Amino acid sequence: MKTGLVYSPLYLEHDTGTHVENARRLTTIMSLLDQTGLKTSLVEILPRPATVEDLGLVHAAEYIAHIRNQALHGGGWLDADTVLSSKSFEVAQNAAGGVIAAVEAVMKREINNAFASVRPPGHHAKRARAMGFCIFNNVAVAAQYLLNNHSNVKRLAIVDFDVHHGNGTQDSFYSEPRVLYISTHQYPHYPGTGHAGEIGEGPAEGTKVNMPLPAGCGDDEYLTLFHDIISPVLERFQPDFILISAGYDAHWSETLASMQMTVTGFAKIAQILKDLADRLCSGRLVFTLEGGYSLDALAYSVRATLDVLLGKKDIVDPLGLQTRMSQPSGLAEYIKELKKIHQLA
Repeated sequence: MKTGLVYSPLYLEHDTGTHVENARRLTTIMSLLDQTGLKTSLVEILPRPATVEDLGLVHAAEYIAHIRNQALHGGGWLDADTVLSSKSFEVAQNAAGGVIAAVEAVMKREINNAFASVRPPGHHAKRARAMGFCIFNNVAVAAQYLLNNHSNVKRLAIVDFDVHHGNGTQDSFYSEPRVLYISTHQYPHYPGTGHAGEIGEGPAEGTKVNMPLPAGCGDDEYLTLFHDIISPVLERFQPDFILISAGYDAHWSETLASMQMTVTGFAKIAQILKDLADRLCSGRLVFTLEGGYSLDALAYSVRATLDVLLGKKDIVDPLGLQTRMSQPSGLAEYIKELKKIHQLA
């Protein structure tokens, strides 16, 4: 089993100062991979900058030019949450290009699967708007690139388990029937989108699957959704490639959300997704880093995900389970409603 890892020190040069989305996220991950020796088991994938044409697959030309020009003039705030530094355009190009490099390596069978440890994250970035720490939509760019450049990828799935809804990714493909978008997210929470009734439009109706969850959900709730909703939806859709927006900010130690997931829970999600990819699309699977701001939880969750991708069975979770807050009620009825919406038996 060959698993690729996308990483470059260039990703540290997106200078956000004391912002919660900062370079320490990646240095903590890479330090743990070095300390544990796991990095030596991975195939290094060097990113390449996404071209303006690549970015233009999902972003407006005027927006791309605006980001480049603002970076050339030293950067600044793009919105209340998203900051740009002088190097951020180049870094964001390489974040999107890093995910493209990962999917290309999988398509060429140089590796079985991959994890793209990139920043800035991307799933909130819209066609002509940066938001939620995101500049370019890394996973959406890679998805459209796959559809445009590989005739044997006729449809693909994006599974987003970040604690925040990937509104930018959903918007990119809301009327595109070849892309199945699935999201689990805390609701109501930033950015306020992702209601269960958002299912796509026109020929894509039914290909967008949103599972808004109340605060306090943990491993049991997430794994139930993966078994009862996400797996059968993926089985029905039969994707030729599976992309994952991997946000680890549903961990119990996060301060930007109120979920109760554990490192072990994330590893079990990764195992479900790997098994599905092996069964449905010859193992074609790429994880792309989105959120996760509690540094230890992020690093251990990424390590656990990589262990799963490598085929290892033992899960290392030194953080364990926090004493749970009151458990959300009504999950069984909620699953029935989701099954009705998405016509699952």
